[in-house]
Amino acid sequence: MTVNRTQALVLGFSLLAWLSLLGILFAAPEVLDGALRLPVGNRPAEFGFLVALSAFLALLAVGVVSRWRWIFWLFLIAFLAGILRVPASVLELTGILPSAAPPWYTLLQAAIGVVQFAIGLAMLAGLRKAGTWGAF
Repeated sequence: MTVNRTQALVLGFSLLAWLSLLGILFAAPEVLDGALRLPVGNRPAEFGFLVALSAFLALLAVGVVSRWRWIFWLFLIAFLAGILRVPASVLELTGILPSAAPPWYTLLQAAIGVVQFAIGLAMLAGLRKAGTWGAF
């Protein structure tokens, strides 16, 4: 089965998100602990989260390659909603919303939201051009 540009973009983003999680897990595990509300240094829980998320991403990857329609709509909605990370990050950085994360992590979340939104727009273009999972 061939993978078009839209599918490759979604798979690539998912892989980069997973690699980012690995990087945070090993370089700054306290950030992940804070996000998951775990006691600092709870390695078994961190590992369990990584395994569960990896299994979920593997299922989503199978759905992308198999061109499951419901996976398309799930990704489209999630990616378009990613733009909401930008105002949330601004509110966290200005202190209006509480944040336990360091500023670099909040900025990373905003950047991820912008990338997600751009991918969502590309998916919309592909949808209008060739239907679900259509190349943009």
